[in-house]
Amino acid sequence: MILDPKTFSEAIASRDVYFWKEEIHDEIDSIMHNNTWVLSNLPPGGKTLGCKWTLKRKMKVDGTIDKYKAKLVIQGFRQKEGIDFFDTYAPVARISTIRLLLALVAIDNLVIHQMDVKTTFLNGDLDEEIYMKQPEGFVMPGNEHKVCKLKKSLYGLKQEPKQWHQKFDDVILSNDPSLKLLPNRGYKVSQLEHSRAIGCLMYAMISTRPDITYSVGRLSRYTSKPS
Repeated sequence: MILDPKTFSEAIASRDVYFWKEEIHDEIDSIMHNNTWVLSNLPPGGKTLGCKWTLKRKMKVDGTIDKYKAKLVIQGFRQKEGIDFFDTYAPVARISTIRLLLALVAIDNLVIHQMDVKTTFLNGDLDEEIYMKQPEGFVMPGNEHKVCKLKKSLYGLKQEPKQWHQKFDDVILSNDPSLKLLPNRGYKVSQLEHSRAIGCLMYAMISTRPDITYSVGRLSRYTSKPS
């Protein structure tokens, strides 16, 4: 049985050092690209949270190694409620909703695709002031006394899911949810041609295509002036 390294030092000293280094650097690159923290002096009375590397091999069904995973996790268990975090609630999909989607897939013989957003929770903006020790293996030379002042969420924080949901919510709600008919580069259509087309669509809508009801209704509003 292959045991995963428990620390950064163990990973670097292992025979799989090349793979661990690759994953660790990939994780750090994502963190730095996302501007997750800035180096700062610890203010008087401030406290720092530690962090550690969690290292795990993902295995295939046949027992061979699929891939190596490295994640930097902050010691969120040391956070104080009311100081380091407040609200932590983040909604999730109800199991009944998931079952409904799976049932629709089975009924219509559809194909399900699963996706994963890389470093998802690192996108949440932090409201609280949180300081963290520099991660092992990546202490900046000449700035050893400085700490990481977090600007974005990091794995392990109590408010991590909530901050990600807030960011996602803000982006989604800022988009216009309605569909509008906009002028395009098409040619002008006479009122008669437009009315005939709407009539054909309405026949299909009533007979076999109830799914186009909304679209036909929208288009029929412009019967008197289609262009």
